[in-house]
Amino acid sequence: MTDLDDIRIARNPPTPSLLGLIFGKRGGRKADWTDYLTYGYLLLGLVIMFAPVLWLVISSFKTPANLQDFPPTLLPVTTETVSVEGFDEPLPLYDVRTEDGETIRLAQIRRVGLNAQMIDPANPGAGRIVVKVANAEPVRKIRFTINNYVNLLTTAGADIWRYVYNSLFITVVATAITLVMNSMAAFALSKYRFRGSTAALTAILATLMIPATVVLVPVYLIVAQLGLVGSLWGVILPTVATPTGVFLLRQYMLTIPDELLEAARMDHASEWRIFWRIVLPLSSPALAVVAIFSILSRWNDFLLPLIVLNNRESFTLQLALASFQTEFEIRYDLLLAMTTLTALPLAFAFIFLQRYITSGIASTGIK
Repeated sequence: MTDLDDIRIARNPPTPSLLGLIFGKRGGRKADWTDYLTYGYLLLGLVIMFAPVLWLVISSFKTPANLQDFPPTLLPVTTETVSVEGFDEPLPLYDVRTEDGETIRLAQIRRVGLNAQMIDPANPGAGRIVVKVANAEPVRKIRFTINNYVNLLTTAGADIWRYVYNSLFITVVATAITLVMNSMAAFALSKYRFRGSTAALTAILATLMIPATVVLVPVYLIVAQLGLVGSLWGVILPTVATPTGVFLLRQYMLTIPDELLEAARMDHASEWRIFWRIVLPLSSPALAVVAIFSILSRWNDFLLPLIVLNNRESFTLQLALASFQTEFEIRYDLLLAMTTLTALPLAFAFIFLQRYITSGIASTGIK
């Protein structure tokens, strides 16, 4: 290889492939101990983050009987049944260990205490057989069922679509207002010089130290005085401005050159036009980050809607989820199915906006 080739490679280094980034080793061909440590740490984080989500999604396809099994099963399984002459309903199949060590397959009629009455499905005329429950194992097969989702749509009816509409309305409208309010405040704090700007920013950031539950009662009193109890606007308006969003957008807007704004002012552009046509488009990565935070917060909000929305027609999905838990029972089958459906919009929002997260958060601390 000539010196010219070396110079060309140094100026235009080859772009690493995705597989090269994933399976690249610090020690070259031989893996270094730091490689094993890194992969172990990443694998542990992957399991911790995604194992509960995977368990939730898989469990939503289990039958109610399977959900009550102990010890629980990872995959959804159902007990095989067989139709036996003389019985109206199919009977569950069991593999029974005999005293001779053999295994025979019988159908269970009923269970009484530690014993069960069974019958041979191939020869029902032989009569019933009393078997100890400890010697019988159910015959199971892996089966994903959608009955939980069908029952959810059947029992909830048209109400579930109202819950979806309420949650979408609160999330979309609140996020839009939050982006406008936060960006306007951040624009003023980053590009204008006025007395008290530092104190204002400090006061905004100081509200991060106040738990939401502390101001819950004052917020409810204000909402009640405005006559918004039972209205979706009573959930939207109290928290349209967030200190985290103001801080992230301010830090990002500090990276926008002031000369660009001065040039626009020299062209007789109004402050609103500068904000709308220059600052907002350049701040799109930070706006995407704030939008994701707002969507996550609004969609999963439970406490404020719980005290403001006092009629079932204005319930959100989170309040509807709580209705599956009563004083006497918990409908785990419907609860898991609705929880899975509730998490889908967040997953899609993250997928479409995730490319802005890294660049947006990384750029907020440049200046």
